[in-house]
Amino acid sequence: MKILDLFELADRLEELRDQGKVIVHCHGCFDLMHPGHIKHLQAAKKMGDVLVVTLTPDEFVDKGPGRPAFNQTLRAESLAALSCVDFVAVNKWPTAENTLRTLRPHFYVKGQEFEKLVDPTGKINREAKVLAEIGARLKVTHEVVFSSTKLLNEYFLKHSGKE
Repeated sequence: MKILDLFELADRLEELRDQGKVIVHCHGCFDLMHPGHIKHLQAAKKMGDVLVVTLTPDEFVDKGPGRPAFNQTLRAESLAALSCVDFVAVNKWPTAENTLRTLRPHFYVKGQEFEKLVDPTGKINREAKVLAEIGARLKVTHEVVFSSTKLLNEYFLKHSGKE
């Protein structure tokens, strides 16, 4: 089973670490799966042995009204369907900080838009501090970048007749 409770996943990852496996972790909303997400996850998988993806739970998605477009169950199932993804879990908190402490990956992988630790929400900076605390490293993929929010907003604008 690829989709696990976060704490079950932590136990499973502990076993895998004991076997010498390198754990790679990606986190995000993953509301509208697009080629940028897939390429990012494929690149992240190449950085270690086990790719874990956690996603923001529905109640903490802060992408605007009507979001997420897909509930956390559908988002988790979509991620689990990808061959490069080994495990999926829904986060328990609004940010990934406690998730990082719980899962203790070797690498936390974000897209190139976070390479300079610039994020208007400040989340990436708080995550970077946790990575230092747990002895993990931030890595960045350099793949095609899309914004699900921008894609959805453009779609709804085009189909609302207000264009």
